[in-house]
Amino acid sequence: MIERTLTVQTPEGVTFSWTLAGPITRMLALIIDTCCVAAATQGLRAAVEVVHAVSADWGVALNAVLFFGLDVGYAIALEWLWRGQTVGKRVLGIRVIDAGGLRLSPAQVIVRNVLRAVDALPLFYGAGGLACAVSPRAQRFGDMGAGTVVIRHESAEHPQLSETLRLQYNSLRQWPTLCARLRQRCTPQEAEAALSAVLRRDELDPEARLELFDDLARHFQAKQAFPPEALDGLSSEQYVRDVVQILFSSGRK
Repeated sequence: MIERTLTVQTPEGVTFSWTLAGPITRMLALIIDTCCVAAATQGLRAAVEVVHAVSADWGVALNAVLFFGLDVGYAIALEWLWRGQTVGKRVLGIRVIDAGGLRLSPAQVIVRNVLRAVDALPLFYGAGGLACAVSPRAQRFGDMGAGTVVIRHESAEHPQLSETLRLQYNSLRQWPTLCARLRQRCTPQEAEAALSAVLRRDELDPEARLELFDDLARHFQAKQAFPPEALDGLSSEQYVRDVVQILFSSGRK
């Protein structure tokens, strides 16, 4: 199967590229999430049985409402809290992101999950699976409506990280509030791109290396500005190294 990729260039000239998740991987994640919802529904079965004892029709209706509410609410809550992931997506190593590479908004998370009712038609997510298979960005109808895509999330450990970053002095840490804002405003994909640049810097020729770190520095400075004294004497590459240390020292993935 040919892998499709999403490439986004920011106004600062920084290019990010991600591998898009295919329909089979997404369906497996959906199966896992459906099992989680079913397990949660079982936990509420006692309440449904009480209502069913009073009225069979009301019991059936309550069961349907609970399942739909848990199914949609589960996905909305986790995708927002876990930055585009549910239990199934975490297990399969995929993540929802904005199609333009920006941070997901609450409205996008809600829209893409409410529209799952359309993707589920006519049976077993036939419409959504077909749309995902033929769409250039592997989007189901919910993704198209919300402006989102699902990517493969690289969560591999970086053994060189501690050796590369741990012992260096970081002048940006003198402003912990600004560091916290930077972590909040950067997506996991931006953090991974910056880390990749730092770890692979020796593979680049000098001119390309200088241009890349200049672009990355401008990108992260636009995300969160630091006082001039924090940047005094820092090259673009050292600034990006400091940013990477801040982003990953919090345990961010």
